[in-house]
Amino acid sequence: MVVDEVGDEAVDRLFHALADATRRDILRRCLTGGVSVSRLADAYPMSFAAVQKHVAVLQRAGLITKQRSGREQLVHTDPDAVGRARQVLDELESAWRGRVDRMSRLLAQDSATAAQDTEGQRQ
Repeated sequence: MVVDEVGDEAVDRLFHALADATRRDILRRCLTGGVSVSRLADAYPMSFAAVQKHVAVLQRAGLITKQRSGREQLVHTDPDAVGRARQVLDELESAWRGRVDRMSRLLAQDSATAAQDTEGQRQ
């Protein structure tokens, strides 16, 4: 299962990073190419330091990379990391769908057994 392959701590960092609307917006803004941290900071009603903290959370989660270009730090979204998040969710969905299907089959078997028992008592 992908969750095991990625590791619980990495999955926790990934979804913690994605849980914040500002961080998700930073990911979207950086999809098309490198955006400087200072340019990102201009887009939000918060301090430069606060934006830097958001960027650091995304970087620890592996969702973005930073690259120095002169005096600026350019932020790039890592599409593979975003794909890993989707893969983890797909694996979890598959596991839960399997569990629900098994419960449905067990309930159907129980209903059939109960119907047979009721029919047997009538005779």
